[in-house]
Amino acid sequence: MTTASTPAPPVALPVHQRVAELAAAHIAPWQEGYLKDRSPAVAALARLRRGAGREAGEVPDLWSLIDTDPLHTSAEGTRSLSEQELVRAENALHAALTLWAFHQQSRGVPVHRRHTRERPGGLGAAVRRLMPADGVDEPVRKRLVRAGTAPDLVTLAQRLRDIVALLRRDDIPLDYALLAGQLYLWQWPDGPAAVRRRWGRSFHEQRRARPANDENTTPDIDTDDKDAS
Repeated sequence: MTTASTPAPPVALPVHQRVAELAAAHIAPWQEGYLKDRSPAVAALARLRRGAGREAGEVPDLWSLIDTDPLHTSAEGTRSLSEQELVRAENALHAALTLWAFHQQSRGVPVHRRHTRERPGGLGAAVRRLMPADGVDEPVRKRLVRAGTAPDLVTLAQRLRDIVALLRRDDIPLDYALLAGQLYLWQWPDGPAAVRRRWGRSFHEQRRARPANDENTTPDIDTDDKDAS
Protein backbone atom coordinates (compact mmCIF):
# COMPACT_ATOMS: atom_id res chain seq x y z
CA MET A 1 0.00 0.00 0.00
CA THR A 2 1.38 3.35 -0.96
CA THR A 3 0.48 6.69 0.46
CA ALA A 4 0.22 9.84 -1.56
CA SER A 5 2.99 12.26 -0.78
CA THR A 6 2.07 15.76 0.28
CA PRO A 7 3.14 18.28 -2.35
CA ALA A 8 5.74 20.74 -1.18
CA PRO A 9 4.47 24.28 -0.69
CA PRO A 10 5.47 26.68 -3.47
CA VAL A 11 8.69 28.56 -2.88
CA ALA A 12 8.06 32.26 -2.48
CA LEU A 13 9.46 34.20 -5.41
CA PRO A 14 12.17 36.67 -4.31
CA VAL A 15 10.93 40.26 -4.33
CA HIS A 16 13.60 41.46 -6.74
CA GLN A 17 12.48 38.78 -9.19
CA ARG A 18 8.86 39.87 -8.85
CA VAL A 19 9.95 43.43 -9.62
CA ALA A 20 11.91 42.21 -12.65
CA GLU A 21 8.97 40.21 -14.00
CA LEU A 22 6.59 43.11 -13.50
CA ALA A 23 8.97 45.43 -15.35
CA ALA A 24 9.12 42.97 -18.25
CA ALA A 25 5.31 42.68 -18.28
CA HIS A 26 5.01 46.45 -18.58
CA ILE A 27 7.70 46.95 -21.18
CA ALA A 28 6.77 44.14 -23.59
CA PRO A 29 3.46 45.61 -24.89
CA TRP A 30 4.72 49.19 -24.79
CA GLN A 31 7.83 48.31 -26.76
CA GLU A 32 5.92 46.32 -29.35
CA GLY A 33 3.31 49.04 -29.67
CA TYR A 34 5.88 51.80 -29.96
CA LEU A 35 7.79 50.00 -32.70
CA LYS A 36 4.51 49.56 -34.59
CA ASP A 37 3.68 53.25 -34.06
CA ARG A 38 0.55 52.58 -32.03
CA SER A 39 -0.75 55.78 -30.47
CA PRO A 40 -1.35 54.44 -26.90
CA ALA A 41 2.22 53.12 -26.67
CA VAL A 42 3.72 56.29 -28.15
CA ALA A 43 1.77 58.36 -25.62
CA ALA A 44 2.80 56.07 -22.74
CA LEU A 45 6.45 56.44 -23.71
CA ALA A 46 6.17 60.23 -23.72
CA ARG A 47 4.60 60.19 -20.26
CA LEU A 48 7.26 57.85 -18.88
CA ARG A 49 10.12 60.00 -20.18
CA ARG A 50 8.86 62.92 -18.11
CA GLY A 51 9.45 60.87 -14.98
CA ALA A 52 13.08 59.96 -15.74
CA GLY A 53 15.45 61.00 -12.96
CA ARG A 54 12.61 61.88 -10.57
CA GLU A 55 11.27 60.08 -7.53
CA ALA A 56 8.45 57.57 -7.87
CA GLY A 57 5.17 59.28 -7.03
CA GLU A 58 6.52 62.72 -7.87
CA VAL A 59 4.78 62.67 -11.26
CA PRO A 60 1.02 62.12 -10.75
CA ASP A 61 0.59 61.45 -14.46
CA LEU A 62 2.39 58.13 -14.00
CA TRP A 63 0.25 56.89 -11.10
CA SER A 64 -2.29 55.32 -13.44
CA LEU A 65 0.29 54.26 -16.03
CA ILE A 66 2.62 52.11 -13.94
CA ASP A 67 0.40 49.39 -12.50
CA THR A 68 1.87 48.17 -9.22
CA ASP A 69 -1.20 46.14 -8.17
CA PRO A 70 0.63 42.80 -8.61
CA LEU A 71 3.01 43.89 -5.85
CA HIS A 72 0.08 44.43 -3.48
CA THR A 73 -1.53 41.03 -4.05
CA SER A 74 -0.46 37.58 -2.90
CA ALA A 75 -0.81 35.13 -5.76
CA GLU A 76 0.35 31.52 -5.48
CA GLY A 77 4.06 31.38 -4.88
CA THR A 78 4.20 34.91 -3.50
CA ARG A 79 3.72 36.55 -0.12
CA SER A 80 2.45 39.89 1.06
CA LEU A 81 5.13 42.55 0.97
CA SER A 82 5.91 44.86 3.85
CA GLU A 83 5.47 48.60 3.43
CA GLN A 84 9.22 49.05 3.12
CA GLU A 85 9.44 46.35 0.45
CA LEU A 86 6.56 47.91 -1.48
CA VAL A 87 8.11 51.36 -1.47
CA ARG A 88 11.46 50.08 -2.66
CA ALA A 89 9.85 47.87 -5.31
CA GLU A 90 7.81 50.79 -6.63
CA ASN A 91 10.92 53.01 -6.66
CA ALA A 92 12.88 50.42 -8.65
CA LEU A 93 10.06 49.86 -11.11
CA HIS A 94 9.66 53.59 -11.71
CA ALA A 95 13.40 54.12 -12.27
CA ALA A 96 13.77 51.18 -14.68
CA LEU A 97 10.67 51.97 -16.75
CA THR A 98 11.48 55.65 -17.15
CA LEU A 99 15.07 54.84 -18.15
CA TRP A 100 13.76 52.36 -20.72
CA ALA A 101 11.42 55.01 -22.15
CA PHE A 102 14.32 57.46 -22.49
CA HIS A 103 16.38 54.76 -24.21
CA GLN A 104 13.60 53.68 -26.59
CA GLN A 105 12.72 57.22 -27.70
CA SER A 106 13.06 57.62 -31.49
CA ARG A 107 14.72 54.20 -31.81
CA GLY A 108 13.38 51.86 -34.48
CA VAL A 109 14.69 48.71 -32.78
CA PRO A 110 13.82 47.22 -29.36
CA VAL A 111 16.18 48.49 -26.68
CA HIS A 112 14.95 46.12 -23.97
CA ARG A 113 16.42 42.67 -24.55
CA ARG A 114 16.39 39.89 -21.99
CA HIS A 115 19.73 38.65 -20.72
CA THR A 116 21.01 35.24 -21.78
CA ARG A 117 24.43 33.67 -21.41
CA GLU A 118 24.79 33.73 -25.16
CA ARG A 119 23.80 37.40 -25.38
CA PRO A 120 24.61 39.13 -22.06
CA GLY A 121 22.18 41.94 -21.36
CA GLY A 122 23.27 43.28 -17.98
CA LEU A 123 24.47 46.82 -17.41
CA GLY A 124 28.13 45.86 -17.22
CA ALA A 125 27.92 43.96 -20.51
CA ALA A 126 26.22 46.91 -22.20
CA VAL A 127 28.91 49.32 -20.97
CA ARG A 128 31.64 46.97 -22.20
CA ARG A 129 30.05 47.02 -25.66
CA LEU A 130 30.52 50.80 -25.70
CA MET A 131 34.27 50.26 -25.58
CA PRO A 132 36.70 49.19 -28.29
CA ALA A 133 37.56 45.50 -28.40
CA ASP A 134 41.25 46.23 -27.86
CA GLY A 135 41.10 48.61 -24.93
CA VAL A 136 39.17 50.61 -22.35
CA ASP A 137 37.30 53.84 -22.88
CA GLU A 138 38.26 55.48 -19.60
CA PRO A 139 35.47 58.13 -19.51
CA VAL A 140 32.87 55.38 -20.07
CA ARG A 141 34.44 53.19 -17.40
CA LYS A 142 34.29 56.08 -14.96
CA ARG A 143 30.59 56.56 -15.67
CA LEU A 144 29.92 52.98 -14.56
CA VAL A 145 32.05 53.40 -11.45
CA ARG A 146 30.34 56.70 -10.63
CA ALA A 147 26.90 55.13 -10.99
CA GLY A 148 27.91 52.36 -8.60
CA THR A 149 28.87 54.88 -5.91
CA ALA A 150 25.65 56.95 -6.05
CA PRO A 151 24.42 57.95 -2.56
CA ASP A 152 20.72 57.34 -3.26
CA LEU A 153 18.41 55.88 -5.87
CA VAL A 154 17.46 59.19 -7.49
CA THR A 155 21.13 60.06 -7.99
CA LEU A 156 21.77 56.55 -9.28
CA ALA A 157 18.94 56.89 -11.81
CA GLN A 158 20.35 60.22 -12.98
CA ARG A 159 23.82 58.74 -13.43
CA LEU A 160 22.39 55.71 -15.21
CA ARG A 161 20.60 58.10 -17.55
CA ASP A 162 24.00 59.38 -18.71
CA ILE A 163 25.04 55.80 -19.50
CA VAL A 164 21.74 55.05 -21.22
CA ALA A 165 22.26 58.11 -23.44
CA LEU A 166 25.44 56.45 -24.73
CA LEU A 167 23.68 53.10 -25.21
CA ARG A 168 20.94 54.91 -27.10
CA ARG A 169 23.47 56.62 -29.33
CA ASP A 170 25.06 53.29 -30.30
CA ASP A 171 21.84 51.22 -30.42
CA ILE A 172 23.01 48.90 -27.62
CA PRO A 173 20.14 47.12 -25.83
CA LEU A 174 19.82 46.49 -22.11
CA ASP A 175 17.80 44.08 -20.00
CA TYR A 176 15.59 46.56 -18.14
CA ALA A 177 13.80 43.82 -16.22
CA LEU A 178 17.12 42.66 -14.83
CA LEU A 179 18.00 46.27 -14.04
CA ALA A 180 14.70 46.79 -12.20
CA GLY A 181 15.43 43.84 -9.92
CA GLN A 182 18.93 45.15 -9.26
CA LEU A 183 17.62 48.63 -8.46
CA TYR A 184 15.35 47.02 -5.87
CA LEU A 185 18.28 45.18 -4.28
CA TRP A 186 20.42 48.32 -4.40
CA GLN A 187 18.15 50.08 -1.86
CA TRP A 188 18.85 47.61 0.95
CA PRO A 189 21.83 47.56 3.34
CA ASP A 190 24.81 46.02 1.55
CA GLY A 191 22.75 46.22 -1.66
CA PRO A 192 24.97 48.69 -3.53
CA ALA A 193 28.04 46.49 -3.04
CA ALA A 194 26.18 43.40 -4.20
CA VAL A 195 24.82 45.15 -7.29
CA ARG A 196 28.25 46.57 -8.15
CA ARG A 197 29.61 43.02 -8.08
CA ARG A 198 26.89 41.91 -10.47
CA TRP A 199 27.65 44.77 -12.83
CA GLY A 200 31.33 43.90 -12.69
CA ARG A 201 30.66 40.25 -13.46
CA SER A 202 28.38 41.27 -16.30
CA PHE A 203 31.19 43.44 -17.68
CA HIS A 204 33.52 40.45 -17.73
CA GLU A 205 30.84 38.19 -19.17
CA GLN A 206 30.65 40.43 -22.22
CA ARG A 207 34.42 40.60 -22.36
CA ARG A 208 34.64 36.81 -22.71
CA ALA A 209 32.95 37.19 -26.07
CA ARG A 210 35.74 39.55 -27.16
CA PRO A 211 38.88 38.45 -29.05
CA ALA A 212 41.46 36.57 -27.00
CA ASN A 213 43.98 39.42 -27.24
CA ASP A 214 41.59 41.82 -25.46
CA GLU A 215 43.44 42.82 -22.26
CA ASN A 216 43.31 45.33 -19.45
CA THR A 217 39.56 45.90 -19.66
CA THR A 218 38.57 45.56 -16.02
CA PRO A 219 36.50 48.40 -14.53
CA ASP A 220 37.40 49.53 -11.04
CA ILE A 221 34.48 47.75 -9.37
CA ASP A 222 34.15 44.59 -7.29
CA THR A 223 33.71 41.47 -9.45
CA ASP A 224 33.63 38.49 -7.08
CA ASP A 225 29.86 37.86 -7.25
CA LYS A 226 28.82 34.59 -8.92
CA ASP A 227 25.69 36.13 -10.42
CA ALA A 228 26.48 36.67 -14.06
CA SER A 229 23.85 39.36 -14.41
